[in-house]
Amino acid sequence: MSEDRELDGVLDVLSDEYARSILAEASTEPMSAKTLSDRCDASLPTVYRRIERLKEHDLVEERTRVKPDGGHHKVYTATLASVSIELDDGEYETSVERTDRTASLDADDAADRLTYMWENL
Repeated sequence: MSEDRELDGVLDVLSDEYARSILAEASTEPMSAKTLSDRCDASLPTVYRRIERLKEHDLVEERTRVKPDGGHHKVYTATLASVSIELDDGEYETSVERTDRTASLDADDAADRLTYMWENL
């Protein structure tokens, strides 16, 4: 994907109020779609649609969180760190920076670390 097309897609997604709200909430800690729905005051279908769009542009990551009882559910973490646009001498310079996924892992949560290791084998 060219840098211009990538930026167009990112800006298009970020123009949506719910997508921005989901990113903001998911930047604090990994959250389930249900929790995002509650915190963003959006229906679950709305949250899932926005998450799909955010995933298409690598702005959120999906992980499986294992519960102590053996069950599991998906959680989402924002990966967007910054978007910058500079205009200099008639030229635009743009960049989209993403966070490192490992930085958002809960260091004390063995299930998080194990899931991350398993997904990357």
